[in-house]
Amino acid sequence: MTVDHCIDGNAVICFSIPIIQEYLEVLSRPKFSKFMDFKTNADFLIARLSEISEIYEPKEKLKIINDEPDNRLLELADISKADFIITGNSNHFTIKIYNKTRIVTPKEYWEKFK
Repeated sequence: MTVDHCIDGNAVICFSIPIIQEYLEVLSRPKFSKFMDFKTNADFLIARLSEISEIYEPKEKLKIINDEPDNRLLELADISKADFIITGNSNHFTIKIYNKTRIVTPKEYWEKFK
């Protein structure tokens, strides 16, 4: 999914503060520092995505996925009534649907649902 796809009104990006914080923490890890200007570009991307996204504040803490931070995405799906969680994380997201939210890869979304 491209940002233009969302800007054109074809999809809505949903975020929560815990997810934004997690992304910023992950992107500041040393393994990414070897890429020139990566931190600056990552910060810009997260800031831009935050500007064009709907921000939600989940109230319920879930413990469904073994990798604890990934539960934040399920919490966000609950409160936002998301149609999709689009993730390449097939190691932790082994379920294909959570409540009414489909869990798909970027490729699957683009090919089947766009």
